[in-house]
Amino acid sequence: MPYAPHFPVMLRTDDGVRLNAAHTPYARLPGDRARLHGVEAMNTGIVMAHGFTGSWRDRTARRIVHVLSGYGGVIAFDFRGHGRSGGETTVGDLEILDLDAAVRHARVAGYSKLAVVGFSMGAAVAVRHAGLRGGVDAVVAVSGPARWYYRGTKPMRQVHWAIERPFGRLAARVVKRTRIARGEWDPIPMPPHEAAALISPTPLLVVHGDADAFFPLDHAHQLYAGAREPKELWIEPGYGHAETAAPPELIRRIGKWISSNLS
Repeated sequence: MPYAPHFPVMLRTDDGVRLNAAHTPYARLPGDRARLHGVEAMNTGIVMAHGFTGSWRDRTARRIVHVLSGYGGVIAFDFRGHGRSGGETTVGDLEILDLDAAVRHARVAGYSKLAVVGFSMGAAVAVRHAGLRGGVDAVVAVSGPARWYYRGTKPMRQVHWAIERPFGRLAARVVKRTRIARGEWDPIPMPPHEAAALISPTPLLVVHGDADAFFPLDHAHQLYAGAREPKELWIEPGYGHAETAAPPELIRRIGKWISSNLS
């Protein structure tokens, strides 16, 4: 499938980390998207925040960007320590500075309305950024954790092994091109379910699959319960985890939700 054209962008965070990014302008794609959104979509920006070990260059991420570009211009970027960005990942802490740099760029690019769509770690960052820094008009958290240090599933135990063990960090660097910072958080950042309470009156959409192998549904319910109105919760039957499992129809529904909340 040919993807919508994109243009390279280099971002710099407040703490001096250079981030590799891309800007995909709004594309008047065939079908209902072009009819539904028209001129308003040209003023809408969508920032996509990928999951742990992900990259905007991954095929699944590019597919999502392609679909979202039917609803607005899309800024996609690699978090610190991922792909071609500099620095080391702190797995959800300082990454709010990365997202803030992408949000600032979207504003400079001329988007008067701005939504953030985050997946997994990116969902946690999106919620924390909106609660602690603001500056966005809608937030979508897909497959995100509500709290830290969760080890209740095998995939999450493997994630903690990669983060906490020297050989795990080496494996992540070699296999996933993900460079993980050593040491523990100090101080421990505010967890997403607490940051969610600070987002209102910005609308929040929580999306979670009932087949998520990383985070069970109680994370979605805790995140939703912590937020104030306006908020929505979508529990998706058969949906797994984050970008790799997200069907195009779900991304289109998210795009329509963004359009309806930014109009």
